[in-house]
Amino acid sequence: MTKTRDKILQALLKKPGSTTNDLAKEVGINPISVRHHLTSLQAAGLIKADEERHGVGRPRLVYSLTEEGSEKFPTRYLRLTTRLLNQLKETLPNPMVKELFSQVALNLAEEYADQLEDLPIEERLDLIKELLDSEGFTVDWEKEGEAYHIHEISCPYHKVGQDHPEICSMDQTLISQMLAVPAEKVQCILSGDERCTYVVKPAIGSKK
Repeated sequence: MTKTRDKILQALLKKPGSTTNDLAKEVGINPISVRHHLTSLQAAGLIKADEERHGVGRPRLVYSLTEEGSEKFPTRYLRLTTRLLNQLKETLPNPMVKELFSQVALNLAEEYADQLEDLPIEERLDLIKELLDSEGFTVDWEKEGEAYHIHEISCPYHKVGQDHPEICSMDQTLISQMLAVPAEKVQCILSGDERCTYVVKPAIGSKK
């Protein structure tokens, strides 16, 4: 991300609904260059454009951050989440805290139970990838021999997990529940690995 595009994002954070001319003045470049950067930011899913009428003539485009764009900036959500988890762990026994995380994953898997029924494992893996992608993960999977390797290349819980590794049990439980087979964690970002990797081995005779 270039410094100019960072400045455009910061300008839209302060003033959503800015026009190209507004942004040109704020960033200090000409409108043609701003349009070029806006096109790239839209393609990356960081900003959105809406039409706004302003008197007679064609509507003008105004720009705002998308949810993904807003997440580029530090917020107090992380601090609040960490405080809540600290309080939770001070109040409840550790096994109960782990059980709460597992229950969150079980409840999420239950929402997809109807879609999973009678699906072969590779279609289940595609559904898991779609679900985790929507939760902010970057996920891929591959088959190695008779086993399947599920790779979490990026994790939205990384910063929270540094102080509260129990949160990692959520996606492991979710994967195990949705595939109906245990998922073994063999790599973890929190341990210094490049990614988190789970290995699942379907039972003999199961659908592939």
